[in-house]
Amino acid sequence: MTTPAQTESTAETAPSSIVLTDVAAQKVKALIEQEGRDDLRLRVAVQPGGCSGLRYQLFFDERSLDGDVVSGFGGVEVVVDRMSAPYLTGATIDFADRIDAQGFTIDNPNAQNSCACGDSFH
Repeated sequence: MTTPAQTESTAETAPSSIVLTDVAAQKVKALIEQEGRDDLRLRVAVQPGGCSGLRYQLFFDERSLDGDVVSGFGGVEVVVDRMSAPYLTGATIDFADRIDAQGFTIDNPNAQNSCACGDSFH
């Protein structure tokens, strides 16, 4: 787990920028523990791509980038780069483990439209 002293001074703490549900936080924590590393954080980014123009990326990252927005949830840190942050303000990340859906889901009030496959938005 990264302590505040290890976080670059250019990182901002903004707990209201993105929300990670308790279920999703537990899943992220379990996945990080499986990796056997305590320096990883969940990075959420928005990249060009997909049939609607923008695509979400979720991955574990040990880096601290200039302008990162860092939020903490139940011992898990979520990091959003400064370019992606405006697209993700108010978004909620959850984890579904049902017969009809499994994996991380993102409910984003900023997404005007999304594709039928649910993989991209604009």
